[in-house]
Amino acid sequence: MKVASPSPQLPGAEIAASGILISLVTGLLLVGACSDAAGPRPVANVVTIHGVDFSYDAPNSIPAGMTTIKFINDGPALHQAQIVRLDSGKTMADLTVALARSNQLPGWVVQLGGPNAVDPGLTSNATMDLAAGNYALLCVVNVPNGIPHFMKGMLQPLTVTAVGAGTQTASVPVADETVTMDNYAFKLSAPLTAGTHTFKVLNPDEQPHELELIRLAPGKTAADMLAWLQSPNGPPPRQALGGVAIISPSRGPTYFTADFTTGNYMLLCFVFDSVDGKPHFAHGMVLPITIS
Repeated sequence: MKVASPSPQLPGAEIAASGILISLVTGLLLVGACSDAAGPRPVANVVTIHGVDFSYDAPNSIPAGMTTIKFINDGPALHQAQIVRLDSGKTMADLTVALARSNQLPGWVVQLGGPNAVDPGLTSNATMDLAAGNYALLCVVNVPNGIPHFMKGMLQPLTVTAVGAGTQTASVPVADETVTMDNYAFKLSAPLTAGTHTFKVLNPDEQPHELELIRLAPGKTAADMLAWLQSPNGPPPRQALGGVAIISPSRGPTYFTADFTTGNYMLLCFVFDSVDGKPHFAHGMVLPITIS
């Protein structure tokens, strides 16, 4: 079964996660210092997920508010930790039935992002403000055999619980870059330089989009990567570094942080187009980046 709304994976365009030990801690990640008359603002909750093929061992519930999901890939392949909210009073049972019946995510599923693809041994992250409600973690990658990983067990319910009245909300991450995903393009608010950057990712478009960050192998170009995606032959000429999983239309912000050193990078969107079914990178939703 192929789910059209989540990101498509062309043959070999893999994305990995692992077995999974999960801890919920309170920490500081991508959150700026902020204070008011009531004292310092609390920091975001941090949920750390270790993954292996093909399951999530996630907490049953987490408190509402600003939440950083840290995904550590301990497995042998690529995966993602897509976060979706189940609206209209729907539950995981409803989602399971809907996915079994259709190749489309139902309209009551809102895709909020989440840590995108990383190679084995690497870590990705995403930070978002989660309201109380029913959620799910899922992996929509369907390589190598065309079966989405959520059909192999990578589908996990998550309840976000309301916090007490008067509880201070955590500060939003302090971003030095804004990425707007619109009209088959990634638009950066400023040129990227070497170092650590925190991105604020927005999708004001009428279609879902994702941001997959890759570092090109030495000597490889954006053209080499696109050629490989069209006709995979041998290992991919890149290292997958994460980014933000699919965000539904007119949604965001979702935040992530990444380190950049000298080299060539790319941003890509693999989501299938709602009109012609082609992946968005085939429509030009690619942004080469050179860090000198």
